[in-house]
Amino acid sequence: MTTFVDLFCGGGLGARGAVRGGGIPLLGLDAWDLATKTYKANFPKSDVITDLIENVDTRALGRRYRPDVLLTSPECTSHSIARGAKPGSETSRETAIGIVPWVRSMQPRWVIVENVNRMKKWDRHNELVETIEGLGYTVSDLFLNSADFGSAQARKRMFLVCDKQGSKVSREQLLTFADNAPMTANDVIDWKASYLASPLRKPGRAKATIERAERAITAIGPNVPFIVVYYGSDYAGGWQTLDVPLRTITTVDRFGLVTWRKGVPYLRMLQPNELLKAMGGGEDHILPHGSRREKVKLCGNGVCSDVMTSIFKWIGATQAQKARTPKIAKAS
Repeated sequence: MTTFVDLFCGGGLGARGAVRGGGIPLLGLDAWDLATKTYKANFPKSDVITDLIENVDTRALGRRYRPDVLLTSPECTSHSIARGAKPGSETSRETAIGIVPWVRSMQPRWVIVENVNRMKKWDRHNELVETIEGLGYTVSDLFLNSADFGSAQARKRMFLVCDKQGSKVSREQLLTFADNAPMTANDVIDWKASYLASPLRKPGRAKATIERAERAITAIGPNVPFIVVYYGSDYAGGWQTLDVPLRTITTVDRFGLVTWRKGVPYLRMLQPNELLKAMGGGEDHILPHGSRREKVKLCGNGVCSDVMTSIFKWIGATQAQKARTPKIAKAS
């Protein structure tokens, strides 16, 4: 088994994938108390700390915890296009650099950094990679799409997978550990539930919402369920079919399900349990705390479980291979 410490742990979706891949969580840290409460509910044997990483005594924690893996997902809002036109915060971005003291103190064999793809355009991205390399790690800098790993969501993220013993990994290698069947948006919808839906064309409905839906109906015809997609800049018309994975889940409501009753379209938003499933949460992960809006945020802030499962399975296989490789004595 592979032990890990989880920085920016959120509600534990990345940790859930790690556990499925053979990991054991020792400690989760997040500044949001609801996130650490959710983490503790899912991993009761793990310790949790609710604080900013810069406020924590990493030296003291390094004496207490010696994990195999330091799993990190620094704040991504200032890198992400999801923030719209708002200026990015350099303080937010620098949480990535803030993981370095943790690496020095805990001396893990592996370091994993997950973030949005646009982090590559941050002017300190190379500095982060070079700093980790300077601590003795070999860094695999990857772009991974969760849909390729069996998730019902096309979530594209940057992963730095860093090994102090020199191993490198490719996307193709990680995909060999992805044993989940491909899923679509249709697979996460709770069709048996009776969530409240209202007529699409009701008075007061936002014009932009109706326009998105009308584009979908024109394209696929009436009486066919589909998803209205809010926000984003994918130029796909603001809707999607159900036979493909969801687009990226964000920290706010983004997906409205349109269904039909006697030829009349009705709309409801996807619920946290449906978003959780698209994040790879599965039946073994729960969101017992918080409002509906907070649970949506926990999902949008998470690391897709299926990708992390493959990474931890690869780590486990690499560790096992190293253990089986006989040492060759040097000639005197």
